[in-house]
Amino acid sequence: MIYLDSAATSFYRPPVVARAVAEAMNTMGNCSRGTHREALTGARIIFETRQLLAELFHAPGPQQVAFTANSTESLNMAVKGLIDPGDRVVTTVLEHNSVLRPLYEMEKRGAVLTIVGCEKDPSNGISRKGRLDMIAMEKAITPGTKAVVMTHASNLTGNCQDLAQVGEWCRRAGALFIVDASQTAGLFPIDMERDQIDVLCFTGHKGLMGPQGTGGICLGTGVNIRPLLSGGSGIMTFEKQHPSQMPTALEAGTLNGHGIAGLRAALLYIKEQGMEHLRKREQQLMRRFYEQALEIPDIRIYGDFSQKDRAAIVSLNLGEEDSAQVSDYLSEEYDIATRSGGHCAPLMHEALKTVEQGAVRFSFSHFNTEEQIDEAIDALKHF
Repeated sequence: MIYLDSAATSFYRPPVVARAVAEAMNTMGNCSRGTHREALTGARIIFETRQLLAELFHAPGPQQVAFTANSTESLNMAVKGLIDPGDRVVTTVLEHNSVLRPLYEMEKRGAVLTIVGCEKDPSNGISRKGRLDMIAMEKAITPGTKAVVMTHASNLTGNCQDLAQVGEWCRRAGALFIVDASQTAGLFPIDMERDQIDVLCFTGHKGLMGPQGTGGICLGTGVNIRPLLSGGSGIMTFEKQHPSQMPTALEAGTLNGHGIAGLRAALLYIKEQGMEHLRKREQQLMRRFYEQALEIPDIRIYGDFSQKDRAAIVSLNLGEEDSAQVSDYLSEEYDIATRSGGHCAPLMHEALKTVEQGAVRFSFSHFNTEEQIDEAIDALKHF
């Protein structure tokens, strides 16, 4: 099997991740629910994972890192915990539904939502490259804007956004900057201080190569979010309200300690291998695929490949063929795993004019090989 769907979830993982999960299941108790050895083992592993994440993202400190099940939970926390009726919020057409749907909910409650589009070809109004209109973005971020919610990289085109520039506009306008790092965490340098990010949302099972069911949210200094959940915390048992101090404020109930142990192992692997090394390897494989795909007759490729640093994603269509048929063919005839359809990115597909057809997404891991890339190209040529 050739797995080319890493933008959906990592399939190839360092072997240490599974070993860490298994060990945790045999040794870890419930963090903050006792002082016995097993509970303290859990507390140590979870705290060390917070430290690694704070270091990776240049967060203010490990206490500002709260664990969630995934990016969707983190983004719901941020959007519903910071935005009120009447607040003005800016987002983009690049967003995943994990951003859009919570924002639409808040819009129904009275928030004012501005959605910034892509650069368009003046001849036909289509945005084949899917580049965010940065001129419109700057104009949209005005004083009185409560928050800007934006992805770091599109899960459909792979295009990366200039976080530092948008962060500067947010700071100038007094707006909160909320970033969805689902496609970039663990592979791209993210500096909350440098990029002036107030809230960073990430998942553990993609570029971070941790288990599914892990993720988190990092808060800048002075950012307070209304908790999405309340309940058991292991501390302040006799208080009627959930504790307000981070990270407990955003963590109700037992954490996924076994998954977090696996995430810790993945973070240590990334630190050892070097994030830049892993990213460059993925991009080399992506470029190899892209350059060969360009030679296929009647192929349409979406995204801005003039970007030096972009997520290792190539989305394409073969003529007018339905994307699901192409993806099914690759799976059934060649055992190649890809993703077709809408990719939970409806506005991006509208911008690309691919709503009916969808697109076939190939996304790469540093564990892939050149031989696998060439086999995928050969399969596309024989469709």
